[in-house]
Amino acid sequence: MNKFSERLKELRKSENLTQKALALKIGRTEDCIHDWENGRSEPSIDDIIAISQTLKTSTDFLLGNDFYENLY
Repeated sequence: MNKFSERLKELRKSENLTQKALALKIGRTEDCIHDWENGRSEPSIDDIIAISQTLKTSTDFLLGNDFYENLY
């Protein structure tokens, strides 16, 4: 599983959202969320932005960029 998949699942659960609920919020199917969380496919840039806004996080964090964490 890649960083994106792990963080998507972690953040979705922290917001108490099911895969279906997240899918409805961003206009995708539950199968899409399932595939993203299991590393079977990757979302588009527009989907990544919608996910980050819905889950209240940055696209950098969602994609696994730890650059800023390593600065401090």
